Amino acid sequence: MILKLLFILRSTLIVLIVPLLLVTTNVRLVVDSPYIYSYGFQKYGIESVTGIEMRQLELAGKKIRDYFSNDQDFIVINIERRGQQIKNLYNQREILHMKDVKNLIQLTYSIQIWGFLLLSSLIFIGFLSRTPKKLSNAVDMISWGGGLTLAISAVIGALSLFGFQRLFLFFHLVSFDNDLWILDPRRDYLIMMFPQGFFFDATVIIVVLTLGQALLLLAVPRIIKKLRRLLRRIFLNNALSRRT
Repeated sequence: MILKLLFILRSTLIVLIVPLLLVTTNVRLVVDSPYIYSYGFQKYGIESVTGIEMRQLELAGKKIRDYFSNDQDFIVINIERRGQQIKNLYNQREILHMKDVKNLIQLTYSIQIWGFLLLSSLIFIGFLSRTPKKLSNAVDMISWGGGLTLAISAVIGALSLFGFQRLFLFFHLVSFDNDLWILDPRRDYLIMMFPQGFFFDATVIIVVLTLGQALLLLAVPRIIKKLRRLLRRIFLNNALSRRT
């Protein structure tokens, strides 16, 4: 009875961890990608909006990415604007909000790492058992996790396409316990550099990546079954050719 409950718990955990791992991994890919920043800066004309050259904007983007991964408490971005050195691009309110964002990003990174370790351990347990049933179950549960990921991604994708502004607002209300994220696009460089459209594009990229990975995981059991059949045919053909 206890072994059966543990088996069910293991299977459930695998299904639930898969979407968490995929989403957090793709969030990390987007947050750490310099190409996403450069693309957004170019698409939304951030150079003309801020008066900051593209090279300096890309430098600021790098400092932001570094800030999310280092142990620095508050962000400092020293860049040039129209030939003048700016000691820190962001004001106090923006700096405090970036601290909140950093905490959220690092939480996401932690979930990704621990999710990977836990999923790897649960799969490894199946290999240790050396029973085809448990190994097959692990593969099936990963596939089910892909199905759950597909459903979640489809919902988020639909909400983004038909009501991203509401989704964006809801995300901020849930993620932050203050109003530091409410910035003035006329004077606050943070929102000038990263308008809502930037986050819409980032969300679309994350959803598309996650959907593709989920579809791949759904196909894994079928691929494995086809490989098994192919290997059996090859083995039988070799056995028959040896007899003749």
